[in-house]
Amino acid sequence: METSRKRICRQTQVIFFFLLGLFMEIAGEPRRYSVVEETEGNYFLTNLAKDLGLGQRELSRRGVRVVSKGNKLHLQLNQETGDLLLNEKLDREELCGHTEPCVLRFQVMLENPLEFFQAELQIIDINDHSPVFLDKEMLLKVSESSPSGTTFPLKNAQDMDVGQNNIENYVISPNPYFRVLTQKRSDGRKYPQLVLEKALDREEEPEIKLTLTAQDGGSPPLSGTAQIHVEVIDINDNAPEFQQLIYRVQIPEDSPIGFLIVTVSATDVDLGANGEISYSFFQASDEISKNFAINPLTGEIRLKEQLDFERVQSYEINVEAKDAGSFTGKCTVLTQVTDVNDHAPEITMSALTSPIPENSPETVVAVFSVLDLDSGENGKIICSIGEDLPFFLKSSVENFYTLLTERPLDREKTAEYNITITVTDLGTPMLKTQLNITVQVSDVNDNSPIFSQTSYTLSVRENNQPALHIGGVSATDRDSGSNAQLTYSLLPPHDPHLPLASLVSINADNGQLFALRALDFEALQAFEFRVGATDRGSPPLSSEALVRVVVLDDNDNSPFVLYPLQNASAPCTELVPRAAEPGYLVTKVVAVDGDSGQNAWLSFQLLKATEPGLFGVWAHNGEVRTARLLSERDAARHRLVVLVKDNGEPPLSASVTLHVLLVDGFSQPYLPLPEVAPERAQADSLTVYLVIALASVSSLFLFSVLVFVAVRLCRRSRAAPLGVRHREASLGVCSVPEGHFPGHLVDVSGTGTLSQSYQYEVCLTGGSGTSEFKFLKPVLPNFQVRSLGSEMEENCNYRNDLGFNIQLK
Repeated sequence: METSRKRICRQTQVIFFFLLGLFMEIAGEPRRYSVVEETEGNYFLTNLAKDLGLGQRELSRRGVRVVSKGNKLHLQLNQETGDLLLNEKLDREELCGHTEPCVLRFQVMLENPLEFFQAELQIIDINDHSPVFLDKEMLLKVSESSPSGTTFPLKNAQDMDVGQNNIENYVISPNPYFRVLTQKRSDGRKYPQLVLEKALDREEEPEIKLTLTAQDGGSPPLSGTAQIHVEVIDINDNAPEFQQLIYRVQIPEDSPIGFLIVTVSATDVDLGANGEISYSFFQASDEISKNFAINPLTGEIRLKEQLDFERVQSYEINVEAKDAGSFTGKCTVLTQVTDVNDHAPEITMSALTSPIPENSPETVVAVFSVLDLDSGENGKIICSIGEDLPFFLKSSVENFYTLLTERPLDREKTAEYNITITVTDLGTPMLKTQLNITVQVSDVNDNSPIFSQTSYTLSVRENNQPALHIGGVSATDRDSGSNAQLTYSLLPPHDPHLPLASLVSINADNGQLFALRALDFEALQAFEFRVGATDRGSPPLSSEALVRVVVLDDNDNSPFVLYPLQNASAPCTELVPRAAEPGYLVTKVVAVDGDSGQNAWLSFQLLKATEPGLFGVWAHNGEVRTARLLSERDAARHRLVVLVKDNGEPPLSASVTLHVLLVDGFSQPYLPLPEVAPERAQADSLTVYLVIALASVSSLFLFSVLVFVAVRLCRRSRAAPLGVRHREASLGVCSVPEGHFPGHLVDVSGTGTLSQSYQYEVCLTGGSGTSEFKFLKPVLPNFQVRSLGSEMEENCNYRNDLGFNIQLK
């Protein structure tokens, strides 16, 4: 009970001191202090403890504060000493303009108990601005008929200072015609007036130049100048005269743009062009030029900008009427602005929901209240939002509104909405307040990933390193957050025999593809598979793309020799007659290459020879031919090593060994083949008897054949040299017609060899019952070796995948 009584007493005391402070604020005289403008900060103004009659401790205990209008702190108070200091340098012209005196009002508040003291700080002007003419050059046209004493108002200078520091007087440069008077307007501003003291004569002096100087009353005085060009004209000797020198009008601040304020009218007694009058503003400030416009023909003054009573209450407009000549007349329009509805509505946001899930039905976005301090029609309000927005306003209780979604939102179409809430009252003029709010839309997983391409083509060279990066795929998702995070994977191939899991792998995070093992172009030229991209939404969405991997050929296969066979049990020996001419075709090396393109282009080269210069190999087709005429000094046996090389990088090669036997004729004993094991010394006796019997029975047949061959050799010997024909006749050599094949380039196909084939024909001669000799010559497009009268036949067959069919008998 005692505690409750003390609380009531304390509250009564606070209310008492509060009412006392209000009373003192109303009835007490404010304390006034002064300071010169541009005084530096921390300047000492006074000691509030002494002015208020309080001790320093009591002042600190009561919690003193300095409060100024608009919370703009130009002053600072030392709580410990009670000294009131200037917080910053003050500019009187910035704070008060032309208002004099310049007074800043503030309050001294004691918090415990509550007490207020009114105070004022007067800012004293100093002469820190020189007079300035807005127009540095003025043109004045004066009729030569103007009498002495005629006055001509001039444009005044402006000085930001006030009082004594403002413009004091105007002076003009010495001249025999004019003097200047300093006149004062109703608002206290001074302007110059040029007075004609001596009649002008245009023929004597058509133009006069004067210097007008404006001086202020400061100490030291400052001044500004302007040039006056006086143009003397004749004939027109009457100036326009206004019906009224002063017009007084009132205009509401809500007057619309283009509102007619007043129409001024002037007359000129002159006739013709000299009597035509045009109206314009005279010495119009920027404020007047901005807010008002005058019709130069009719004199109608209309509003250009909407006025604000709280900013400017009145305007003084000087109007000049000018005829076609140089004469002017002037009048003044005093415009008073009247106050109207000037309180805009206020918006208070109570709740705001952001973000909002997309695809949601009607959702509450915001709840806010509106308030207008005006009353009647000026206090009634209308609330609205912009058009073409998926939102609408719903009025709930008094002055409260709810903002809701009109339809489900789509984040991918618009992820953020900027909504402007406009509140307008019904006053005159109508005032409005706008509040901008931002509403974000949260994502829902409603978009599948999209690949940048529906199909990708990647290239990788064979024999690559395992785990080689061969390319990548990329997909995007219009969703955001985890709904847009993608995981890449390999999908099962359509071909069940394709070992995709052992060929490539994919990085699940970025879609980069890697070859797991070395690829072989000869085994697999290209393969296709599908790649899937799945987001991490719920439920997850996915899409797929086709990837084609093309394996590029590498030179990894050496040439393979098809003929002569290198794996035969006995090497093949080519027989060449010693009578062969240069270019005689000995044999042809046939080779293939498992690679493709330029890696399969083959060239042939004679690597080793028993006797260099005797045989040559054609580089493009592998034909082995004699390089010169054979002689008796040439060895009978020759061993040739032919190198077959492809065109890859680096090039690969293979070699083949050829055995060539030079023979003089069919009667020459059969020479044992090199690198062949000798036959058994003791042949089977039955075989010997059979051979002898066969030789005896066939002797008659052989003799007939020899005669036939001899006839043919005789016919060929006519074209051969004499020595050669003699040797052939004595030895009984069977000559075979030898055609010289023209050398032409290799026709490169998939095998890398010539698509050319040969037929080999063998003729036998008598003279040996145990040996047979073979002369080879290309005749027909196939390989065929025939043995006549042989007791033993040795067959050697070979066929490859490229269509070569070789048969040796």
